Amino acid sequence: MTLEDARLLDATDPLAGYRNRFALPDGVIYLDGNSLGALPKATPAALADVATRQWGERLIRSWNEGWIDAPQRIGAKIAPLIGAAADEVIIGDTTSTHLFKALVAALRSTPNRHTVLSEAGNFPTDLHIAEGAVACVPGARLKVVAREDLADALDDDVAVLLLTHVHYKTSDRFDMAAWTTRAHDVGAMMLWDLSHSIGAVPIDLNGANADLAVGCTYKYLNGGPGAPAFLYVANRWQDALASPLSGWMGHAAPFAFEDAYRPAPGMKRWLAGTPAMLSTAALETALDLWVDIDQHAVAKKSAALFDILAAAGDALGLACVSPRDPAKRGSHISFRHSHAYELTQALIARGVVGDFRDPDILRLGLTPLYLSHEDVWRAGEIVRETIESERWRDPVYAQRLAVT
Repeated sequence: MTLEDARLLDATDPLAGYRNRFALPDGVIYLDGNSLGALPKATPAALADVATRQWGERLIRSWNEGWIDAPQRIGAKIAPLIGAAADEVIIGDTTSTHLFKALVAALRSTPNRHTVLSEAGNFPTDLHIAEGAVACVPGARLKVVAREDLADALDDDVAVLLLTHVHYKTSDRFDMAAWTTRAHDVGAMMLWDLSHSIGAVPIDLNGANADLAVGCTYKYLNGGPGAPAFLYVANRWQDALASPLSGWMGHAAPFAFEDAYRPAPGMKRWLAGTPAMLSTAALETALDLWVDIDQHAVAKKSAALFDILAAAGDALGLACVSPRDPAKRGSHISFRHSHAYELTQALIARGVVGDFRDPDILRLGLTPLYLSHEDVWRAGEIVRETIESERWRDPVYAQRLAVT
C-alpha cells in the first residue's frame, strides 16, 4: 500500500470524524489504545463539573442527583456494545474484583462441580484471581491447559469455563458462540473476559447465550486510567447467583441500615462499595461517544489498519503472531522480534507508541476511532526505518522501565 492509497481510504472513512473528539499529542502516532485509550476532549470538562459543581457546590445532595444510580445507568450504556440487555450490566470496582465475584458465585451455585477451567497463557490476573477464587470454595480447583487441549478438558466436573475472548498478547479470538455451546454441552457455565474485545470487535453475549462476562473500560472505550469495570450476568442467572462480596451498596435497602444482609434484586446485588464518582464520570463521558457508532464499521476499519501494518511487517521479515483472518482476532497486531523491548523503546522515541509483552513481542494497537489509515502507514514506515537503521541497538533503549 502507498501513502496515496492510505489517504484514499481516509477520504471515505465513516469513522474519520471521531478523531477530532480526542486530545492527541502532536508528533505522536498512538498505537497503545489497546492498553490505555486516548483522552476524549469532553472528559476534562466533565471531571471539572463533578469536582467543582457536583462535589464542590451540591456536596452530598449529588447522591440524589445522579450519583447513586450511576452504576446501573452506565451499565445500560455498555450493554449495546456487548450484545446484552440494559438490565444485565453494571459498572464499578475492577475487572479483577468482578471476576472474583463471578467465579465464586458460579462455583457456589454448582456444588456438585468443582473445576474452573482456563487457558494457559491467559492474561495473568485472570489466572491469579481464579486461584484465589477456588481457594474460597471448599473442594474447588483451577485447571489450566493449553488452548488446543481445552475441548478435551471440558468434562462433567467443570463448573465454569473462563476464557478471554481476545488474547492480550497474540490477538487470537475465540469463537464466542461455539465455545459457549461447548461449555453448556457438558453442563458448565461460560464466563468471558472482554477486556480486549469491547470497542474493538462486535460482541453478542445474548446471541451466544453466554452466562457471565467481565471487562475493563480504559482500553478501547477510553474511560481513563483505572476506569470502573463492568460485569454482565444473564437475566436467567440473576436470582440464582449471589455475590460473595456482600457490600452495603448491594443491599436491598442500604439506607434501612439493617445488620443482616439482604441482596438487592437484579444487577444491583453485585455492587459492593461506594462508586468512585470522578472516574465514573470520566467513563460515562467516554461512553457517550459510542452511541451512534456501528460496531461493524469499527471492525472493518480495524481489518484495514491491520493489513497495512501486516504488509509492513512482511516486507521486513517480521514474524506476525496474530491471526490473518479478521474474524479470528481482535484489534491489535503483534510481531515477534529477538529484541522486541529495545525496538519498542526506539519506536516510542520516534513518536510511535506501542508496547512490549514478554519475552519477545512488539504489540501495536489499532484503535479505529482516532487512528487514520495514513497514521498507520506512517507508523509502518517508521518501524521499517528503525529496524533497517538498527536504531534499537542504542544501549539507552535496553534500560527496563517498570511498565512495559
